[in-house]
Amino acid sequence: METQTVSSSQQQVGQWALFLHLSLLAGHVVPLAGWVAPILIWQLKKEEMPALDAHGKVVVNWMLSALIYLTVCIILVFVVIGIPLLIVLMLLGIIFPIIGGIKAADGVVWQYPLSIGFLK
Repeated sequence: METQTVSSSQQQVGQWALFLHLSLLAGHVVPLAGWVAPILIWQLKKEEMPALDAHGKVVVNWMLSALIYLTVCIILVFVVIGIPLLIVLMLLGIIFPIIGGIKAADGVVWQYPLSIGFLK
């Protein structure tokens, strides 16, 4: 009976971590939702599920890193190289949360490549 409770708890953390990562994609549909939804999920659930805290930090680190990269790309648009870099950044903004969500559902905390570690 004890193992079912632990398994159920781990499964629940995996589901919330999946939602946390995939909520980054909400910003592609509703402006600012990709910023608000992940932070809300993380802050509301991290006390209840401490394992979710690591996923929240990974997601926030990526959000801050992507904002810095976006700023640099916008500046570089004036030298033309920024346009392809913006396209790459947009693709990474879709691919990384999907991979992170899949890994989270399996119980793995996946550090997004190119993410700066603001929160440890």
